[in-house]
Amino acid sequence: MNKILLVFLFMASLVGAQQKMTNTEAKALKALVKNRASQTKTIVSDFTQYKHLDFLSNDIVTQGKLHFKSPDFVKWAYVKPFQYSVIFKNKTLFINNEGSKSEVDVGSSKMFTELNNLIVKSVKGDMFDDAQFAIAYFNVEEGSLVQFEPKDPKLNEFIKSFHIVFSEKGDVETIKMIEPSGDYTKIEFTNRVLNSTISNAIFNN
Repeated sequence: MNKILLVFLFMASLVGAQQKMTNTEAKALKALVKNRASQTKTIVSDFTQYKHLDFLSNDIVTQGKLHFKSPDFVKWAYVKPFQYSVIFKNKTLFINNEGSKSEVDVGSSKMFTELNNLIVKSVKGDMFDDAQFAIAYFNVEEGSLVQFEPKDPKLNEFIKSFHIVFSEKGDVETIKMIEPSGDYTKIEFTNRVLNSTISNAIFNN
């Protein structure tokens, strides 16, 4: 009886496992996502962020709202359990920590510039650069999973891989950034609204 139960459990785990896409499926997904990204001028979305650290028994959970405006304005406004905002604008990172403000010149560092580009591209989902990433495509229960591993050794010091889950429409539903240590940050998007009017004032620090 125990052996039979183990077989059923093993089969159940296979059903929920990710399956590698065929080349045809991967090409179709790339075309879908690129077309969706090219038509996306603004994004407004709620998000929940999970920060996983191996030495903590529970993930650190925060909630907030994302604003994106083409070509490269991004604002992450955290509202729970604290208020904190991060704005990427004009090659500058603006931070507002409950009224305490600071700025970082992203353009002065190639690495910061690369990280900023990754943030912008991951929000839109348009990261399909074979020269920059080793890319793997999978079908999963939630939709389509694409794993991006940076080829740049310097970037690998900060990021081991990006995992992005796409909806059937080609929208980004989940971003997971895995660090070399194995710790990771996962962001889940909900209540997404595309191409609404966003004032530039939203991106003022």
